[in-house]
Amino acid sequence: MIPVVIGISIFIFAVMQFSPGDPVRMMLGERASVEDVEQMRQELGLDKPKVVQYFHYMGGVVLKGDFGISYITRRPVIDEFRTKFPVTMKLAFLAMIIAIGIGIPVGIYSAIRPYSLFDKVATVLTLTGTSIPPFFLGLILILIFSLGFKILPSSGIEGWKSFILPAVTLSAITLTYLIRVTRASLLEVFREDYIRTARSKGLREYTIITKHAFRNALIPVITTAGLQFGYMLGGAIITETVFAIPGLGRLLVGAIRNADLNVVLGTCLLLAVTFSFVNLLVDILYAFLDPRIKAQYSRSKKVAA
Repeated sequence: MIPVVIGISIFIFAVMQFSPGDPVRMMLGERASVEDVEQMRQELGLDKPKVVQYFHYMGGVVLKGDFGISYITRRPVIDEFRTKFPVTMKLAFLAMIIAIGIGIPVGIYSAIRPYSLFDKVATVLTLTGTSIPPFFLGLILILIFSLGFKILPSSGIEGWKSFILPAVTLSAITLTYLIRVTRASLLEVFREDYIRTARSKGLREYTIITKHAFRNALIPVITTAGLQFGYMLGGAIITETVFAIPGLGRLLVGAIRNADLNVVLGTCLLLAVTFSFVNLLVDILYAFLDPRIKAQYSRSKKVAA
């Protein structure tokens, strides 16, 4: 996780240095004098070499948890995170619940009844869902459920109903991936010898699927779910912009537009750490889901001892 976060911070810092726009000019206005601009640069530490600026910023983040001050609002960046990060996480978790709650059962049933009418319809829907861009799907949902039926709000946060359309929009691509991965993984497991042995012993199909097949097919499904959760955090940028949700996505878009380096760096670091932490949890889950992986860890410890 540490090399990934460091690499992302260096990349984002370098990109922002070459991006157009002067944050000091945006703060003071185009009519500000040269003296005022230089004084503000000194106060913000922007007159120092770029390498010094980077290490000063990262030192504050690692040692003090200080993400700096926004060049535009002059407020601590951490205060912005306290209000906007929970909104983004709620949206991502709700979208993941929708994707898992629909995608995995549909994938299981498609694998049980391959090439049936249900399987063909599910395949068409997955291809359609993968092809539709999130921003377009969001606009379509707004036209239907907000402007047409007028049963759900189209923007802002006015209660739990405000999360429904953004969560459905954000979960669409993940849902289609989970259907395809679950179906493909189960079909592969169904061809294994131990599944044929279980059927020859007269075990019920429900028992074979739940206790034997599904657990061994979970590794690719969990991997896909973990990766897609990270992509949801990135996709929330577009979704929050379409639905005007005050989360990290809108904060990041505004910061990029105003060349607010501290906010951009802090937001990207926070998303990178969250993404890496989720993938770490997925790796740990492997040992609980697959006894063979847990046995490999045990053998490695014995060899090391």
